[in-house]
Amino acid sequence: MKALKGSWAIVLAVFFALVYLIPLNGRLLWQPDETRYAEISREMLQRGDWVVPHLLGLRYFEKPVAGYWFNNISQWLFGENNFAVRFGSVFSTGMTALLVFALAMLMWRNARRASLAALMFLSMVLVFSIGTYSVLDPMISLWLAAAMVSYYLTLKATSVKGKLGAYALLGLACGMGFMTKGFLALAVPVIAVIPIVIQQRRIKDLLCYGPVAIVTATLLSLPWALAIAQREPDFWNYFFWVEHIQRFAEDNAQHKAPFWYYLPVLLAAVLPWLALLPGALLKGWRERVQRPELFFLLSWALMPLIFFSIAKGKLPTYILPCMAPLALLMTAYAEDYAATLRARLFKANAWLNGLFGLIGIVALVVLSSGLLPKAHLFTPQEWPKLVLGLIAFGGWLLFALVSVRDNGRQWRWAAACPVLLCLVIGYAIPQQVTDSKLPQNLARATMAELSDSRYVLSDSVGLAAGLAWELKRSDVLMYSQKGEVAYGLEYPDAKGHLISDADFPQWLAQARKQGNVSLVLQLSRGEALPQELPAADKVDRMNRLVLMWYKQHPCWVFFW
Repeated sequence: MKALKGSWAIVLAVFFALVYLIPLNGRLLWQPDETRYAEISREMLQRGDWVVPHLLGLRYFEKPVAGYWFNNISQWLFGENNFAVRFGSVFSTGMTALLVFALAMLMWRNARRASLAALMFLSMVLVFSIGTYSVLDPMISLWLAAAMVSYYLTLKATSVKGKLGAYALLGLACGMGFMTKGFLALAVPVIAVIPIVIQQRRIKDLLCYGPVAIVTATLLSLPWALAIAQREPDFWNYFFWVEHIQRFAEDNAQHKAPFWYYLPVLLAAVLPWLALLPGALLKGWRERVQRPELFFLLSWALMPLIFFSIAKGKLPTYILPCMAPLALLMTAYAEDYAATLRARLFKANAWLNGLFGLIGIVALVVLSSGLLPKAHLFTPQEWPKLVLGLIAFGGWLLFALVSVRDNGRQWRWAAACPVLLCLVIGYAIPQQVTDSKLPQNLARATMAELSDSRYVLSDSVGLAAGLAWELKRSDVLMYSQKGEVAYGLEYPDAKGHLISDADFPQWLAQARKQGNVSLVLQLSRGEALPQELPAADKVDRMNRLVLMWYKQHPCWVFFW
């Protein structure tokens, strides 16, 4: 990384600090994802068990273990705080940016172009929004990027030793990807390289050296795979059929969406560089023969996108691995245009960014005005939050205008569009959103009641995980709903972790003999408090989140 120096190194470091590091502790954890991953790692550290993931004291088999290890190390280093919860994602995103830089240097031997590619990657909407959010997608994106860089090294290797080493690196990346998110990490690189193998006639190399990658990946993941199979024999059955086959192929897959779902997602994902996308893709196809590195990037970007579009279950986070090759493609396209001073392209990009900033400003004004009663986010007392939101999108608009100056020659300033948004948006979240999606707020406001409760229950897994994280206890029980811990609740030793609504009155009567009871509910928008529940001694409501506190009923204890 000696090439990463000078002014570009300073720009990247400052940008990374402003967008990725400083905002981390400035907003509460969102449920269900962030509270879930925070609590799983906290319980792993508390148990000293780095093999079997648990959530709320229950077996949790939705993902392998390597992603949790990232978060474990982060919490071990920085403590149990929101910064530590998100740092694993930030670290993974930063390492992916370094891989983007390294691959650009391999392709073009131009430090300025490589630095620009890393900056374009880091400034993409999808990258910074997910890269500062505690989920596993930034980690799997890191390993997939490492796999593709390794495969590019196999294409450039001229000796047997070089090819063996590159394929071994490919196997290590795939092995870590498999241990982060399962078989998907093995399928995606294979799908991405198939067109490259065909175009460059590398089938013989793949057949000869591919087993090296397979063996390396197997050796890396085998110890944990055997350990969890020994500890929990049912893990692989559940993980393969439910988390892979059902999610991606069956009609009852989670997050079902149509085939075209990712088209609008992609357009938003590449902002503030949207105008560069069509030309970059077209350039990669038109110059696929004379510039094979562009076809390499095109295949890496489009093949996973097609794969995820075919899958029945879809989420915006799934296409995060496509952003690294798109950043490289758009960098090559933009730099070629910049060399010929074709200003229309960069002006168009600036106007698109300006439009985005303007839409954000107008949307905030409308949502705060009361013109849409059902979407009235801000109360009159929340005008400082509204101002911060306007500053965030105003900053996007401002830097869009800066990037259009001098006949489009300042187009690189578009990278600064997200800076103010990332710095202040955490402080601009409306209170009703905070009280619905960020359970830490309720937990901290009612900490006296919660801490003094012998039993704590919740009807939402994400909410329960947030309570467990704040209270530093894993024995939060489920009320009425199983949610994503349904499988863990089926085990015999999980008996008593779920209290049905029908059994609750009788259970409550017995539980109050042992101590106070806290029931935390997540209601639907506008829903009244359930009347069938026993009357509570105290009720605290924050929008859609409700704490019902039941005081201990004393009982006579006789000592003989």
